[in-house]
Amino acid sequence: MMDRNRLLDLLNEIANQDLTPEDALKQLQLLPFKDLGFAKVDLHRAIRQGLPEVIFAPGKTINQIIEIAKSLREQNQIVVATRVRSDQAEHILNALAGAIYEERAQMIIWGQREVDHSSSEVIAVVSAGTSDLPVAEEAACFLEVCGVSVRRIYDVGVAGLHRLLANLELLNDVSATIVVAGMDGALPSVIGGLIACPIIAVPTSVGYGSSFEGLSALLTMLNSCASGITVVNIDNGFGAAFAAMRMLSSRKTNLANISGSFSRNL
Repeated sequence: MMDRNRLLDLLNEIANQDLTPEDALKQLQLLPFKDLGFAKVDLHRAIRQGLPEVIFAPGKTINQIIEIAKSLREQNQIVVATRVRSDQAEHILNALAGAIYEERAQMIIWGQREVDHSSSEVIAVVSAGTSDLPVAEEAACFLEVCGVSVRRIYDVGVAGLHRLLANLELLNDVSATIVVAGMDGALPSVIGGLIACPIIAVPTSVGYGSSFEGLSALLTMLNSCASGITVVNIDNGFGAAFAAMRMLSSRKTNLANISGSFSRNL
């Protein structure tokens, strides 16, 4: 995979005359994207952002998802496809040997880093209710694909606050916390008043009619009385996980090191 570290190695090989410019050009010729006709696959994203492009499945045909995945894998990049229905997954897995389907997260993963459980960097994923788990698992699974240790704390919504308080100690030693909630969307505000780490709130479309498919929870989180909470869009577990990865880049972990480890751990 052509990430920041590999690009630096390539330049050093040229400088040390271990590699000719012509041979280096062959390795770089597919950058920054590959044109498949129906899609221009961004092969340069890992260099810019530290993480490769992710496939958003809705609106794409099964064959389109497969072709995009293969073009990424040809560059030794980890492939992640989000919002993949189970009926789609069966056909896609048949075409991508070694890929797996995380059904609860609706995510296909092809190649994965080993989670570094020895690292001090841990991200908590907290859900208000069991109905919020698909979105919570989308966040948790993507973080694990990136090699981050995840602490899952599920079904601790404000309707039974004692359940959250029983897990408070677990939340006091994490690097960031993703809080997933529908209904009234109050859980991020509660957690925001109890812990110091960055909090990313994810409203879900779970709730009765007046929840307006997550709009009520979204507005509650945007108007949180706990200061400094980051809010992503409705049901956007992936976006929350990516935001958490960006936050880690400003802490002890550098995204360049994360992306450099992708190819070494495949």
